[in-house]
Amino acid sequence: MTAPIPRDIPDLPAIPGKSALKPSPVPATAVIPPVRRPAAAAFRLLVALAAAAGVTLDLLLGDPSRTLAHFATQSNILLALVMALSARRAWTAGRPLPGAVLGATLLYVVIAALVHHLLLVNEASPFSLAGEAAAAPTGWQAVAHHTLHTLTPIAAVLDWLLLTAPGRLLLRQASTWLLYPLAYLAFSLTRGELLLPGTPDRYLYPFLDVDQDGYKKVLGNALLLGLSFYALALLLVALDHARPNPLRHLWKTGFRL
Repeated sequence: MTAPIPRDIPDLPAIPGKSALKPSPVPATAVIPPVRRPAAAAFRLLVALAAAAGVTLDLLLGDPSRTLAHFATQSNILLALVMALSARRAWTAGRPLPGAVLGATLLYVVIAALVHHLLLVNEASPFSLAGEAAAAPTGWQAVAHHTLHTLTPIAAVLDWLLLTAPGRLLLRQASTWLLYPLAYLAFSLTRGELLLPGTPDRYLYPFLDVDQDGYKKVLGNALLLGLSFYALALLLVALDHARPNPLRHLWKTGFRL
């Protein structure tokens, strides 16, 4: 005969030492399956193609070295790359690009558009273009001009508002985003010093024209513009946390991606 099983089994003593098992965070994909977004991918691909087409037209119709020196051209090249990568990830249900990259790209194209429309082509601005630079472009040049300064910035803002989850831009990133405008300032001043005096478009922007205003005033203009850009970056971060989530209907849980 076997001994009867006791009703009350004493608890086993705890094993001395720390547990070898460590808690691991559960990835979001284990809770919410990845979702392909073909509409967002198509829109972002169109934006990338528009930015690339605008830059290509501008390069073919003008002096490539001068064209590539413009802030709007450089920011649209970045926009084309970022939108192409974002389109691929939306199509394949991949992880979105980091918010710091998206925020920086959005800030730069918005800066290019605002500087162009508020300072350069605005007759009431003290920095409005004069002479041949103030002439309205025609033909394919007008197409490239309006694409780089109006169409792609508006499309980038629409993608951010309608196709991107909010709350991804962080306050600490705003100051980092200004490193590129600061580097562009150094590039523009160095380029002007390397070109011979009297060279057309030696300084591409009136507020950075050392020949006309001197370094003291140019650096003062750069400081005011830099503060304005930082305020714009802070505004984008605030709006990103205050705006509603356009992607909430894609998921039925309380997770905010």
